[in-house]
Amino acid sequence: MLYTIDHVTSQQLTNPLAAAGPGPSAAGGIRVAGLVKTYERTTGREIVRTHALEQVDLHVAPNEFVSLVGPSGCGKTTVLKVIAGLLDPTSGTVTIDGARVTGPGTDRGVVFQQPALMPWLSVIDNVTLALRFAKVPKRERVPRAERYLALVGLADFHDHFPGELSGGMQQRVGIARALALEPRVLLMDEPFGALDAITRQHMQTELVRIWEDERRSVLFVTHSLDEALLLSDRIVVMERGRVAASVDVPIDRPRTRLGLLEDPAARRLRASLEEML
Repeated sequence: MLYTIDHVTSQQLTNPLAAAGPGPSAAGGIRVAGLVKTYERTTGREIVRTHALEQVDLHVAPNEFVSLVGPSGCGKTTVLKVIAGLLDPTSGTVTIDGARVTGPGTDRGVVFQQPALMPWLSVIDNVTLALRFAKVPKRERVPRAERYLALVGLADFHDHFPGELSGGMQQRVGIARALALEPRVLLMDEPFGALDAITRQHMQTELVRIWEDERRSVLFVTHSLDEALLLSDRIVVMERGRVAASVDVPIDRPRTRLGLLEDPAARRLRASLEEML
């Protein structure tokens, strides 16, 4: 990991939340303010602190597609997990449409690198299970699941089981499951990282189509600058637990991989991002 580590004596230990006031919030999208995540362990008389995030400020506007990029261990996934409510921050605040995040909620749909489907359930039952846990009325579950499976191109695969699907199709089920919650924002942690290059390109194209149909705020974690340039309105670069830069992507949509390769502005932007990394 690239996290930074401090060693302090037990006499120096203080409550890091004590000085943390309520962070700013804003209606619409995602707002992260002063986010700190520190892990602690005791070694003899010392307290060892590992700083995963240090004063992270981040905003994703309504309907905006933002990618987080940076080297492994820089804190990208930690930011996403705190926003998802899966990790508690040491200090700082996260708000969704002005409401403070205190744990998981259906206002956030999460898609991880592995789709984590229930292998004994059919495709449609995997989606309706999430809706049942979200307390969606029973009469609405199947129609809603059918709608989002159709949106991701799986209308003819309702009764199939995960083991009968390709990796890309399984990930599409995971995306449909997240979208079926009808969240305000979509959080995606390297969702195509485990796919082969051809399937990954196809899924990138599908994601753009889905985002243009649904127009939700998206925070997308990736190691690929090419993927970030293809998908994003803005790219946030992280380094050692901090936001190092936020860069707009002023390239007209729709975008293509070939078009980005041939566009001098896109090439200059990629080179600039590479220098930051």
